Amino acid sequence: MNLLLLGRGKTGSLVAEVAAERRHHIRVLGAKENAGVAALRPELLADVALVIDFTTPQCVMANIEACVKAGKNMVVGTTGWHEELGRVRKLVEDRGVGFVYAANFSLGVNLFFDIARTAAAALQHDYNGQIFERHHVHKKDAPSGTAMAIQRLIREASGKNEVEITSFREGEVLGFHEVVFESGADRIYLSHDAKSRRGFAEGAVRAAEWLVGKKGFYDFRDVWREL
Repeated sequence: MNLLLLGRGKTGSLVAEVAAERRHHIRVLGAKENAGVAALRPELLADVALVIDFTTPQCVMANIEACVKAGKNMVVGTTGWHEELGRVRKLVEDRGVGFVYAANFSLGVNLFFDIARTAAAALQHDYNGQIFERHHVHKKDAPSGTAMAIQRLIREASGKNEVEITSFREGEVLGFHEVVFESGADRIYLSHDAKSRRGFAEGAVRAAEWLVGKKGFYDFRDVWREL
């Protein structure tokens, strides 16, 4: 499959590596090569089966709009744009393409989401909740997209108000997320600690393979079990 990867960061580089290992042909574009989405004109995407985006919150929306309008399926791992979900969903549906997004493409994190969703019932039984997330000092967004996804799913599962997120930026921490539920009697700790970025990359490439021939707007957490 001919893939176009937007983003030359650490995770993007691993996505390219994993895609090559899985026998896909992948072309990579950095920010300078795609200034003003100049590289995403329909005629330049003619031989591209699918676009994977691991860029930045500042340019992801322009990339999404250009690729979807060109009729290309997309997998988006960039965070920081989810307040635009409704607009992107409408654009995807209007154009009849396939789109998968995630705050985190790690299969382990998505299993962690399910555990946190189940544990959210504690908030209906005199527990209070908190979310803690730690990432490397280079990460530009805080809270992380993963932490915000945990916050949303806990709210939806429990019917309670937002659980507070506390963010830390230190060293080279790849990604640590912890949910704590506390009552007068005890505490419940749930945590996920990423040992490498490879889990994110593998999930994104597998999402791209899953999306071939499909149309519609998908959250990776709803489809990962099929992989």
